[in-house]
Amino acid sequence: MSVVLKGRSLLTLLDYSTEEIRYLLDLAQQVKTESTSNEMPQRFKGKTLALLFEKRSTRTRCAFETAFGEEGGHPVFLSTADIQLGVKESIEDTARVLGRMFSAIQFRGFKQETVEILAKYSGVPVYNGLTDQFHPTQALADIMTLETHCGSSKGKRLCFVGDGRNNVARSLMVICSKLGVHFSVITPPELNPDAALREKCAPLAATSGAQITVTADTAALAGADAVYTDVWTSMGEEDKQEERKRLLGPYQVNQALMDKTGRGDSIFLHCLPAVKGQEVTHDVIDGPSSRAWDQAENRKHTIKAVMLATLL
Repeated sequence: MSVVLKGRSLLTLLDYSTEEIRYLLDLAQQVKTESTSNEMPQRFKGKTLALLFEKRSTRTRCAFETAFGEEGGHPVFLSTADIQLGVKESIEDTARVLGRMFSAIQFRGFKQETVEILAKYSGVPVYNGLTDQFHPTQALADIMTLETHCGSSKGKRLCFVGDGRNNVARSLMVICSKLGVHFSVITPPELNPDAALREKCAPLAATSGAQITVTADTAALAGADAVYTDVWTSMGEEDKQEERKRLLGPYQVNQALMDKTGRGDSIFLHCLPAVKGQEVTHDVIDGPSSRAWDQAENRKHTIKAVMLATLL
């Protein structure tokens, strides 16, 4: 099947088929190989990218800016202090204006509805750099990292330990369901992923052969190829910090928890930034099993792949 993605937005991986996701991952590997050479094809020369940020970022901003800029494109960073996004101007009108000036738009912020409105009214590809519901470019980088160290991702076992409702856990459930990756969310019942998303993923998993599990029992780590965690308190939920510590304290990823995989070659993943000593101990994230820094680099390669596929 020939995959054509030109003009498409990436708002959630629910909108992409298994073949399309596979195409993006393969293209990301090609881009990563190209990065080791000194040749810069300048494939985005003459193109512009609007980077809209409601939430602060290190990896997302740097990945989009460097991926677009080194290919000859011109990225423009716009925070809520710079433009009228949803304040004195509606999101629809901002989208209409930016769509006439830019080749594409990236949005990182709170509401999924915002990125969807931008895509509906701008007329150009829009990329979700993170919302409260989904983080699709992170999930692509996560699977790329898993495959780099474990081979084909199909049939591998990935366990997310922590807040099962957050955007990373949700996006991993989607991509694993589509690619046939066995995925477990290990979380207290109060933080289970929502039933609506699980219902959407169930038929996808049945088709791909993925086993999707939600449990409070860390025994589910047995046999895991990768153990993944994220911060206990997401941006915008700072008032829930103490409650999260109480609920998630037993789920800290330390060496004892890593040992529950029963394997010596399980890798550790984290989307970063990390609160070391809280959701993960220093010895794990800075130890030999950690692939968190590979994940961070792979954000750039997968993001460049998405933009190449949708802009050219």
